[in-house]
Amino acid sequence: MSTEGSGRRERLVLVAAVAVVLLAAWAWLIAGAGMDMNAVEMTAMAGMDGWLMQPAIWTAAYALLIFGMWWTMMVAMMLPSATPMLLLHARVMRGTQVTNATSTSTALFAAGYLLAWGGFSLLATATQWGLEAAQVLSPMLETSNRWLGAGILLAAGIWQLTPLKASCLRHCRSPLSFLVGHWRDGRLGALRMGLEHGVFCLGCCWFLMLLLFFGGVMNLYWIVGLAVFVLLEKTVPRGHWFGRVAGVALIGCAVALVAGPG
Repeated sequence: MSTEGSGRRERLVLVAAVAVVLLAAWAWLIAGAGMDMNAVEMTAMAGMDGWLMQPAIWTAAYALLIFGMWWTMMVAMMLPSATPMLLLHARVMRGTQVTNATSTSTALFAAGYLLAWGGFSLLATATQWGLEAAQVLSPMLETSNRWLGAGILLAAGIWQLTPLKASCLRHCRSPLSFLVGHWRDGRLGALRMGLEHGVFCLGCCWFLMLLLFFGGVMNLYWIVGLAVFVLLEKTVPRGHWFGRVAGVALIGCAVALVAGPG
């Protein structure tokens, strides 16, 4: 088989693998990720008092369930915007490897993303536990406190306008530049590169992900909306301006929420 044919086959295998993982993540998420209600039912009840549901009792098993929910959600929301980098990494590896280790290196590169998303999922799980313990998160997993909601909107909006956010976004919007400046050889190097780029990608949108505590952690409208926003911000021309406009809009929404009737 020619090198071009082999490369095309590897790309198809990688795209198929990403599609399978993505479909599995969304299916598990929509099914409720192990919770008592599926995401469709929770979305339909968004904004309600949730009086039919009792507050969760946090045990080690429940914390693990919530961690799995967040990790699955991160895969579902972040993998589409990470796919161009995965394809580019595989292409670069095909041009530099003298052995048939492209697939293994790219898999380890992807594992670095999973580690980064898992770290954020731990943070999100701890945050959810704290909010529920403080009784400012409803049984529908959305904030029940107007000031907290305004604070989340304000923090997300301000973050969109910071230089650190812009720096992280540049790494995500310029995958080739990242690989040139951060290239490391070997399997451990591939894992480390994936972890580093995963951290940069989280830096772009970790405050945006916390907006789920405002709109509803299992609210499909918010999940899909944020996933689409992250993809557009990282991939479309002038996406960085798209993100800045969103930041101003979020700040405006926070002000309106505070100024509105109680």
